[in-house]
Amino acid sequence: MRTVTSVGVVVVLVLLVAGTGLAVDPGDGDQLSPVPFDRTLTTGLTGVDVEQAREAGHVVPRGQVFYSQYEYVVGYYGTDALVAGVTGPQHTAQFGRPLAVFVTDLAGTDPKLTDEGDVTLPDAASPGWARAGDAWFVVGTPARTPAGPTALPFADRAAAREFAREHDGTVVDWEGLRERLADEDAGGDRKPPVADRQRWADRAVERTRGSRDRPVSMVVGTDQQAVLAATDRPSTSSGSPSPVVLGEDAPTLAAAVGRAPPNTTIRLLPGRYDANLTVEKSLTVAGSGTDTVLDGGGDGSVVTVGTSDVAITDLRIVGVGDANAGQLESDDGSAWDRRIRLTYGYGDAAVRLRDADRSLVENVSVDTPSNGIVALDSDGVVVRNVAVNGTDGLAGFMSVLPMYSRMVVEDSHFDGGRDAVYAHYADGTVVRDNHIENLRFGFHDMYTSDTLVVNNTIRDVNTGLYVMTRPSGNAMVGNDIRNSSIGISTAGSASYVNGNVVAGNEIGLSIGTTRSTYRGNTVVDNGVGVRLTTMLPTNDVFENDVVRNDRSVSPGMATLVSWAVDGRGNYWGTVPGVDRDGDGVVDRTYDPTDSVDRNARHSPVANALAYSPAAQLFDQFQQAAPGLREPSVVDPAPLTGPVHPGRLETHNVTTP
Repeated sequence: MRTVTSVGVVVVLVLLVAGTGLAVDPGDGDQLSPVPFDRTLTTGLTGVDVEQAREAGHVVPRGQVFYSQYEYVVGYYGTDALVAGVTGPQHTAQFGRPLAVFVTDLAGTDPKLTDEGDVTLPDAASPGWARAGDAWFVVGTPARTPAGPTALPFADRAAAREFAREHDGTVVDWEGLRERLADEDAGGDRKPPVADRQRWADRAVERTRGSRDRPVSMVVGTDQQAVLAATDRPSTSSGSPSPVVLGEDAPTLAAAVGRAPPNTTIRLLPGRYDANLTVEKSLTVAGSGTDTVLDGGGDGSVVTVGTSDVAITDLRIVGVGDANAGQLESDDGSAWDRRIRLTYGYGDAAVRLRDADRSLVENVSVDTPSNGIVALDSDGVVVRNVAVNGTDGLAGFMSVLPMYSRMVVEDSHFDGGRDAVYAHYADGTVVRDNHIENLRFGFHDMYTSDTLVVNNTIRDVNTGLYVMTRPSGNAMVGNDIRNSSIGISTAGSASYVNGNVVAGNEIGLSIGTTRSTYRGNTVVDNGVGVRLTTMLPTNDVFENDVVRNDRSVSPGMATLVSWAVDGRGNYWGTVPGVDRDGDGVVDRTYDPTDSVDRNARHSPVANALAYSPAAQLFDQFQQAAPGLREPSVVDPAPLTGPVHPGRLETHNVTTP
């Protein structure tokens, strides 16, 4: 297990009790030296980005900071994250002032840039460390990390100038870098482009509509009279569809599909069809509703699509094989995710798409013991108005599985199986307006960034929305998750969790991200309202309603996490304190993890103790001395009224 270096072993705190308060003098940090980076608490890039850069041999500039009021050394991937970590008011308020800041020293390593701007070091050179105040930074070059353009640090000014000359950059010192990045970040907003992602999804849906309007080239059925009636004549003529009676005009459905001209529609009449069908031209295969049944006979995938602009619509699929794993068609994945690709991407499915950009699966009902719809390397696929019925428990697999495919999943119903939507390297996927119940995870994010998961209704699952593997830029907005073990569980960075309802769960919201925003959520009637699983207090948590949970907050190992932004905290119900100026904020800090504050509303004794000078002095002392802090969350600006009173009223919560 990775160890984490504690500043407390090298920093002696001198507490000076003077008059009305306490002061901390931790020294100037000159005695501190860098620690092995794997012994720091890291932030700045996702785990996915770090792993991919390492495998590719690319170097990401790093930094590490010793803080006066935080017992761990914090490691930063990227110079922009480092600057934010030593200048942001949230960091200084919660960590204290930086005692010592160290950066990667590229002097003497002869760094090179690839055509894409990635940094490489010849002969596997290993950079050392330099104090940030003594270093020189090259900015304005093509150099970049997975997070974007980056400054490169050098302890030697001559080396920095040489690199700047080679790559048309500029050399600045530490203060110059801080000023430059502060100017670039002015007016920044953590809110991702939710509206832009909705518009992309709308365009993707619109692009597939043309496949619904293709001319009918063939009517297929098993009954001759029904086929002839559907085509209005026994033979073909120019512009009219061809009648195809299976067993007479074509031996199988696959043979009939093979005869159809591209960019046309094959209409399937009601009936049961032996499938295991492969579509390798741009066609629309349209049934007549759930009375049109494609049966795979329990062997393999029922429909396999191997080209773009294919539509499978208005039918039912049964008889899917039960294999959750398959054989890789080519060894095109890196070693570290090859097993996942094999296990999760190549099993049996009702519909399996490969290289099938802009394809559509619509109005399709699926019964499956394994996967429902799997998309590999298929951009812009739309899955809408489908119903996937999986098996009970964990015996089944994924209802919808986009892998290396940006997809829209909307207006669908998922019941049973393992996960409703499992996204693997499916950056930008949009999952909206679905109903999900009775499975493991509603939305399962693996290595997938920049998603939008919006307006989904989720009931009776293990975890409603589960974001793993430290991706970035994901948005979870307006979802309603109830009666589950965990409502929303997040990891990664730069995510946006807004306007969700998590109610009646064992844990409402589990926060494991960094540099993310949690705003406008209704967290009510859960066993634990909010659980923290990160030690770095870098998230913005404000304007949430967190009420009537058995336990409002479980802080984990976090110390002195502050939840408020621009003077606006969260609504906790009735808390100690008053709003003297009528601005809607209680004029007293509230600690939902403190037993005195937590019980003040129920106990006159606890309420009196909450206002006592002794309790306030002890709180100040704990905040000044990190070694004495208990894991805690504080709200310096608790709200006097709910953010979404209408939502609370539906749960019979009395509000002011």
